[in-house]
Amino acid sequence: MPQLGIASTVAVSIRLAAGPGLILHNAAVGELIVVTGPPGAGKSSVSEELVKRRKPSALVPGDGFFAMIKQGYILPWLPQARRQNTVIIEAAAAAAGRLCDICFVVYDGVVGPWYLPAFARSARSADLHYVVLLPPLEICLERVRTRVDHGFSDLSITHDMYEQFSNADVDARHVITESHGQPARLAEHIDQELNDGTFRHQRF
Repeated sequence: MPQLGIASTVAVSIRLAAGPGLILHNAAVGELIVVTGPPGAGKSSVSEELVKRRKPSALVPGDGFFAMIKQGYILPWLPQARRQNTVIIEAAAAAAGRLCDICFVVYDGVVGPWYLPAFARSARSADLHYVVLLPPLEICLERVRTRVDHGFSDLSITHDMYEQFSNADVDARHVITESHGQPARLAEHIDQELNDGTFRHQRF
């Protein structure tokens, strides 16, 4: 069998929190989960809920790394942005992987399957899990059209990115098509599947 490159997990004490079904101090140090998908898929909302379910934990927002480029930035959906995107994703993955030394990490950002090998290499020894949120296209478009306080609102690009994810060569076990569940419920589902290794990225 191929080696998965799984980091050693560190047992930490378990304590029940006040919320029903929520367990704190239960993080397997070394686990890194990428929550990705097209714009409007619900990545940030689900990631925010998911990171609450483990302690110690950290949330790494991929958009923040793209925002570091202040001059000469290339819109990431343009063909000529490939090199820029790769370097930024590698930098973000390296930071997320480093944080895995002390906590459970959730990475919130667009990481198409075509960038996953580069992400995995840069995250190094992290026990990497990969989740693609892919609700129906019309749900994504409506969310992008109606959300506020967000820098991205291009419906045409949303459609194109949705098609890229939809047509990508990715195992169905990594894809969640749920569209009506609340972010907390989706986070709970993902958390349960993490324990079973459903979303684990196999390194070859």
